[in-house]
Amino acid sequence: MTTTLAVNAAPADSIDARFRLTYPGFALDVDLHLAARGVSALFGASGSGKTTLLRCIAGLIKTPDGVLRVGNERWQDGAFFVPTHRRSLAYVFQEASLLPHLSVRGNVEFGMKRVAAPARRVDFAHVVELLGIAPLLARAPAALSGGERQRVAIASALLTSPRLLLMDEPLAALDAAGKEEILPYLERLHGELDVPVLYVSHSLDEVARLADHLVLIDAGRVVASDTLAAIQARLDLPIAHLDDAGTVIDTAVAVHDQAYHLTRLDFAGGQLWTALVDRPLGSRVRARVLARDVSIATVAPQGSSIGNILAGRIVQIEDEGADRVSLRVLVAANTTLLSRITRRSRDQLGLAVGMGVFAQVKTVVVRQSRG
Repeated sequence: MTTTLAVNAAPADSIDARFRLTYPGFALDVDLHLAARGVSALFGASGSGKTTLLRCIAGLIKTPDGVLRVGNERWQDGAFFVPTHRRSLAYVFQEASLLPHLSVRGNVEFGMKRVAAPARRVDFAHVVELLGIAPLLARAPAALSGGERQRVAIASALLTSPRLLLMDEPLAALDAAGKEEILPYLERLHGELDVPVLYVSHSLDEVARLADHLVLIDAGRVVASDTLAAIQARLDLPIAHLDDAGTVIDTAVAVHDQAYHLTRLDFAGGQLWTALVDRPLGSRVRARVLARDVSIATVAPQGSSIGNILAGRIVQIEDEGADRVSLRVLVAANTTLLSRITRRSRDQLGLAVGMGVFAQVKTVVVRQSRG
């Protein structure tokens, strides 16, 4: 059974933010309305304005006409401004800033001691267990790896019982091994954390693993803001044309085939087979299917080594340069797959919007446990 890490007796219903800011060569012009639950990822290229927006929300940048409301709390508008130290938020930066003269326990408790005892809504032991830092409590920060340091920084942030958690590319300073070390802990927090998170990233893989809501930012403006599934399925957005573009499907673990080390994942209107998933039957898991792993057939394939073949209908086709196209294929009432094929294949198969096809899914990657 999942235990929710509650951090607020009355969680915010929404986050409303409006900021306009001009620097030489850069302008931020953002108007956002977000549900105050789960993880909202701010995604865009370096220099797009993600961190600037996060710093405005934190109050680290003061904008004269900025507006920020978290639930029924007004943090700023017009002449009214709540300074950073009085905002019920925690900020996790790219590189963990720990106090070198304190042990890990001292660093984690430092955040908690800043909150009056009656206002503490986070249990120390629960956070320590969630982030797997019990074996580290007696160590000095200098003895920690990059991933361990970041886990300690996140624990310290959570123990301030924030109403809002801001994470500014928390994995950017880590190597590949460090990222793989900490991502499972972030996934676990996603499932058990009862506090809204604004997560800045330029990694599509991180976003696919963690986000519920996706905000695309380019040149200081919001290009799109919607659920992760809705944004990833839109071919009119740049995100659909990245090399690792794809869609995420919420599924349930239905069958374990131990003989072949496979698991069947069911979703409304379909099913997918993948490598054996170490989760009990009935568990909700998030499956990611990349566009480059989906091929298209106009008749039901026979004798194929590809185990996942889903009947669907083409709902959109977009050219991608001179040699390839992207397709959006509806395979169930609310489930969309992307496929990237050559223009030659499109023309030889005579593919067109509205046409019934079969999507052959070569690889399914389970990226996140959902409970």
